[in-house]
Amino acid sequence: MSRRLARETALQVLYQIDITGETGDVQGIIQNWAAEFDVSTKSIEFTRKLVEGTLDKKKEIDEKISQTAHEWALDRMNTVDRNLMRLAIYEMNYCPETPQKVTLNEAIEIAKRFGGEDSARFINGILDKMMDASEK
Repeated sequence: MSRRLARETALQVLYQIDITGETGDVQGIIQNWAAEFDVSTKSIEFTRKLVEGTLDKKKEIDEKISQTAHEWALDRMNTVDRNLMRLAIYEMNYCPETPQKVTLNEAIEIAKRFGGEDSARFINGILDKMMDASEK
């Protein structure tokens, strides 16, 4: 199972849902992206867990982002960055089997691939602050 591929697929799904607003067929969207990336069955299960969990906890996660990123309104953030942070925050807070440092590093690497020029640094700053706050 490739957790990186599962995370990248989850990001694509969350991005599409954020842009289109369509939430009626989340499973279909996951299947479409899984087929696009040739994701294994085990990785699809992890993708599904990440997407469903992130969507379920979106309001709570968005509040955490807003509290941490004082100078950035959520709706003004790059769509990739916003959704990647949502995904990473979900995994950091609700998937205890994955160490937070691993999730942080994965988010940074995915940001380098899918985000803008400053995405990795921006995401690192926000997630690092959240990790510091959770360790206190």
